[in-house]
Amino acid sequence: MNGIINQESKNIFEWFNWLNRKWSNYQDFIDFQHGIEPKQVAENFLDMNRVEFLEFIESLDKEDLEAIDQIQKIIESESYVFKLIREQILNKSKVKYVDFKNRVS
Repeated sequence: MNGIINQESKNIFEWFNWLNRKWSNYQDFIDFQHGIEPKQVAENFLDMNRVEFLEFIESLDKEDLEAIDQIQKIIESESYVFKLIREQILNKSKVKYVDFKNRVS
């Protein structure tokens, strides 16, 4: 982060915007259709953008780890939200059997 503060490298937000644009244009769904696991998809993406990614890594220092940790927590939380939504959809789709002959008095 010192490099970022001292204007020696791109602003970290510019880098995250770059990452977001590149990821949005990356057709990861094609990899998934071919059975490629998420970790490998990420590695393929980074390999395709290796030069810029290495430049980005060089601009970071240990102070940036906190920001990256926070972003990762947000992403994990978002993933968990999608898992919960998925569970609700699956539970909603289940047929519920009610035995009307068995009355409780």
